[in-house]
Amino acid sequence: MKALLVILGLIYACSAYVVQQPTITLLEPQGIQFSYPADQGTTLVAYHFSINSDVIGVAAGQYNVDVNSPTNGAFVYRDTSIVVGEGDTVSYWVNVINNGAGYLLTDQSYTFTAPTMPTTTQPQPVTTQQPTQVPTAGDNEVTNAPQTTTKPTSGGSGSGGGNGGTVSTTCSVYPCDASCDMGVPPCNGLIFEENWDTFDLSRWQHEITMSGGGNWEFQVYSNNRTNSYVRDNTLFIKPTLTADHYGESFLSSGTLDLWGSSPADFCTANSFWGCQRTGSGSNYINPAQSARIRSVHSFSVKYGRIEVVAKMPKGDWLWPAIWMLPRDNAYGGWPASGEIDIVEARGNTNLKDESGVSKGYDNMGMTLHWGPYWPMNAYTLTTVERVNASNPYGTDFHKWVVDWTDEYIDFYVDDDLLRRVDPGSSGFWNYGDFGTSAPGSDNPWENGNKMTPFDQEFYLLLNVAVGGTNGFFPDSWTNSPSPKPWLNNSPTAMRDFWQAKNQWYPTWQADVNNGENAAMQVKSIKVWAN
Repeated sequence: MKALLVILGLIYACSAYVVQQPTITLLEPQGIQFSYPADQGTTLVAYHFSINSDVIGVAAGQYNVDVNSPTNGAFVYRDTSIVVGEGDTVSYWVNVINNGAGYLLTDQSYTFTAPTMPTTTQPQPVTTQQPTQVPTAGDNEVTNAPQTTTKPTSGGSGSGGGNGGTVSTTCSVYPCDASCDMGVPPCNGLIFEENWDTFDLSRWQHEITMSGGGNWEFQVYSNNRTNSYVRDNTLFIKPTLTADHYGESFLSSGTLDLWGSSPADFCTANSFWGCQRTGSGSNYINPAQSARIRSVHSFSVKYGRIEVVAKMPKGDWLWPAIWMLPRDNAYGGWPASGEIDIVEARGNTNLKDESGVSKGYDNMGMTLHWGPYWPMNAYTLTTVERVNASNPYGTDFHKWVVDWTDEYIDFYVDDDLLRRVDPGSSGFWNYGDFGTSAPGSDNPWENGNKMTPFDQEFYLLLNVAVGGTNGFFPDSWTNSPSPKPWLNNSPTAMRDFWQAKNQWYPTWQADVNNGENAAMQVKSIKVWAN
């Protein structure tokens, strides 16, 4: 009892904090957004709400979301799948963690009426907030709201919630009110910027798996500062050897268990025995370690200009990628919901295809993947490569841009437009001629627009893979001075790769410059709204 009194005393000692009303905004063509200012000491904002249904006290609503990291000065949650409009009432309560204590704003409601300008509505409180002790985030998966790029929103004046709604100016979430300074982010359209001042692990979540992306790649992805770290405003993703951590005999006899015991270290992909493997004489445990980070819980975008400044790694059989995947798989599993590859490359110095074209660190590609189902993938219609022998992508920093609109997608490298992807008014189904190549198949994009499936929220991924048997490194290509040490149809590909370590590992230059020549280095990522 004494401990409880002490806790309550601490909570009430902090009771000077006043929970503010969240800003509630209607989105176009549909959806709703909650935004709460990121004032000093606030570490989490939880929104619990229902549409046209009462939420009494702290009861669960139809939607219950924790946002544990601010974006551009606000704790934002937006959901474009919710249908809400004029005459609908939002009943809600808010939980704010400020300086370690929890505060509630309960029994709130807001009714949307005819739209007016400005477009953002600010409901008024009907009850005072109550300090309370609440569990910290971590018991459930914490989802940060994506800072998306919908067109200017329509809101409205409203009724309900005590004194009724009033219009509030907000300059922390794009699109901004007309009274804001349109020359500064996010009002100038810059909705996401990463300059790597720190390694923000609430913004970037590590994948933990041996799954290999379905490609039977040779790396283990983990959250380890040996493989992923920030220095001098640069992100480094550097591959290393699994044997450096566990010993060489572990590859053929050990058991690697990645299941984890807390949300921070749960295995993220169980497919293809991704969470636990036991080595044997023919089936080696993944011989490399690396990192793959993603923004799926913190940032996603629909239509935008994505700019990345980065340097690709050097080293045989390294496979770096900066890319995007759909947040919700609205049209089904890969590739039906699409994939946007901002840049993919290979780290080899002397890798050539059958025609003698360089496919190594001086070559890179930008690609869209799309199709109604696997293996129907028409990416060959929407890909482009460039060779830069005078300034290879693995020796200097270059700039990649994907300009993604509701009419087309443009690919740029170093400000040169490489190609425009415009499927035409009939959309990607006809562009891919799937009526011929996949007769009798359903069109998953039938009710979409011309850019479907590229009309949904996509999040960012950055990773360095190693090898694999999906054909990204074809058996028919030549590499010098040492040939490719495995075949893509070999059941012992990982063992074959490891046993040729003396051929490929020296090209990673692990003893030069802390091994960072083999690291993908990312200077900045910026996203503007389109």
